[in-house]
Amino acid sequence: MQWITLISTVVGAAIATDSAILLDRQRWKRERLDRETQARRTLYGDYLATLSEARHACGNMARDPDIAPSTRRTTAREAFGPCIGLRYQMTISAPARVVEASEVTFRSLRDLRDRVMDGVLVTGQAYLQARRNYDEALAALRSRMRQDLRISGDSTAP
Repeated sequence: MQWITLISTVVGAAIATDSAILLDRQRWKRERLDRETQARRTLYGDYLATLSEARHACGNMARDPDIAPSTRRTTAREAFGPCIGLRYQMTISAPARVVEASEVTFRSLRDLRDRVMDGVLVTGQAYLQARRNYDEALAALRSRMRQDLRISGDSTAP
């Protein structure tokens, strides 16, 4: 009879240990997923903010017809510069659907910047079309980011 007690104890200990290991592994996976999601959320926010700042700077220059062409080009390049580094971070951190939308948005903003560097003003047809293209690309990018982060259109993250 003592053997049965010993075997029962060993089996119970093995079950308890296996359960603890399984639960620990599940918690580790969940925490890792949460960290990755938070890192992408931060990257997405930084990228959107940087795109917005560059677009805003381009809009300000396009509203001012008195800016010297050399100043306009330099200021536009400087405003756009920070977008480049974050673009590359997006390519290695985001899923393919988000990267595709990110690339389209980046190129649309670059086209807008180029129009501004050429001296096009905010009322010019070339500026208005480039701005429309950028706005559409940005809306698609935000939508894909929200899908990746599992955020619905009318609520916050789970």
